[in-house]
Amino acid sequence: MGLKMCVLASGSSGNSVYVASEKTRVLIDAGLSAKQIALRLEQIGVAPESINGVCVSHEHGDHIAGIRILQKRHGTPIYANGGTINGIRRQPKSDEIAIKVFQTGAPFQIGDITIEPFSVPHDAYEPVGFRLQAAGTAVGVVTDLGMVTSLIREKLKGCHAIVVESNHDEDLLQEAPRPWPLKQRIRSRQGHLSNMGAAQLISECATDTLEHVYLSHLSSDCNTPDTALSTVASQLRLDGLSHINLEISLAREISSIWERG
Repeated sequence: MGLKMCVLASGSSGNSVYVASEKTRVLIDAGLSAKQIALRLEQIGVAPESINGVCVSHEHGDHIAGIRILQKRHGTPIYANGGTINGIRRQPKSDEIAIKVFQTGAPFQIGDITIEPFSVPHDAYEPVGFRLQAAGTAVGVVTDLGMVTSLIREKLKGCHAIVVESNHDEDLLQEAPRPWPLKQRIRSRQGHLSNMGAAQLISECATDTLEHVYLSHLSSDCNTPDTALSTVASQLRLDGLSHINLEISLAREISSIWERG
């Protein structure tokens, strides 16, 4: 087996992605309650105590809400970079969490999975995306980013499946009853990627290996699943990439399981 992947949840209420090889099981973020994470893992036949590590992309609550209790109940190792650890330590009871440090840009191992954290632009201390590889299979996870960089394109190239942010539709964001400063933050280079931004990123990083894309972190009032899917699919058709399977990942339920190998 190469790798398998399932988005346990995606959205402002919580984010978590399950990635597994034949021997190793990891989560990218744990932004749900530990109880919800356990329930969703059980839906795919995975015991929460079998998770070999949680890799944290950044310190926002919708990415770390469950890490303390997961570790307390199951001894789950938590991994984060120095900036993210500084952000976590500013939050209540965070001194109870033992965190293993990784360096942004330096690959590290959990079991037989090689994990490479890379910088992404977002309004957090030291936010990262992840490229994970095992047995000739690679997947990428970039759930919060305000703009696409050359580094992000490089790290996602050659992946067989990716999770990529498709947060908002520009017109729906403009019309939404949100404060202007919040709209400006979302649109900023440290904010969130639009549907069209996601489509362009997918097109720019797609190679013959890319099979499956999960569109993630959809806004509840500035996007809809149909809008995100149609926007991205239209662009991919124009770019001759209609063979790529697109799937919306949601906050309230798990995605399908993608597997290769």
